[in-house]
Amino acid sequence: MDVLRGYALEAYDFYSYHHARGDPRSKDWPLVQNFAPTLALTAIYLSIVKFLPILMRNQKPFQLNRFMVVYNLALVALNFHIFKEIVIGSWNAGYSYICQPIKYSFDAHELRVAKAIWWFYISKLFEFMDTIIFILRKKNDQLSFLHVYHHATMFPLWWIGVKWVAGGQSFFGALLNSGIHVLMYLYYGLAAIGPHMQKYLKWKRYLTQMQLIQFFLGIANAYAGLYAQCDFPRWMGYALMFYASSIAALFFNFYFQAYISGKRQPGGAASGSSSGDVEKKKKKSAKAE
Repeated sequence: MDVLRGYALEAYDFYSYHHARGDPRSKDWPLVQNFAPTLALTAIYLSIVKFLPILMRNQKPFQLNRFMVVYNLALVALNFHIFKEIVIGSWNAGYSYICQPIKYSFDAHELRVAKAIWWFYISKLFEFMDTIIFILRKKNDQLSFLHVYHHATMFPLWWIGVKWVAGGQSFFGALLNSGIHVLMYLYYGLAAIGPHMQKYLKWKRYLTQMQLIQFFLGIANAYAGLYAQCDFPRWMGYALMFYASSIAALFFNFYFQAYISGKRQPGGAASGSSSGDVEKKKKKSAKAE
């Protein structure tokens, strides 16, 4: 017990030391003050993934199409705001896409990027609703390891980003992801409107390809920063490379099964609205004819 107590105290001292050296601009922003709320919310999310399907076992699936339209389009608006703010702020601040040092500056353009990254972090909390929608609609086949891993890790990982590096090289990942999510949530918002929207939804495969390209660009950007010895925490660069590599591998496996091997229908890998419903209704209609 004394050994465990010693490790716990060392871990706490380590956290306290580095916590005090976080980004001074974001230290008092909502949910950033300490890690406990983010950790608790992530634990609640994982508990929902575990227990809500059990509670729904004998229940009829909820019809949430109207809610899904509003939800997905709201995330389109939020991600577009994040993307726009990062583009304008980084451009005006003269950011480099190869090596951008972290500047803990209260310059208006730097703050614009930092605040956009905070909103990006908060958007990952809102996206927990993707999973809840799946479960309430009894689409449990959509709860892949990729889906849960992606949602359960992005929120706490971007707390780290906001806490220590709300700017610099980390802007690139938030820029790419928010841009892709504008298209992704637009797709699912349209799909939730009804089967008659199918004629506008021929681009799902290309969306998944764009998601894969996003991860490879993120890996390349992190490597470039490390190679150039950019004035950005090296531990963050390595962490970005490792995480983007893990997600890219899982997404490639999803893409292979959905579009190459034909083992599964290409449903939503990370969204609460499934285009699979549209595909199923279309097949049933064809059989009836």
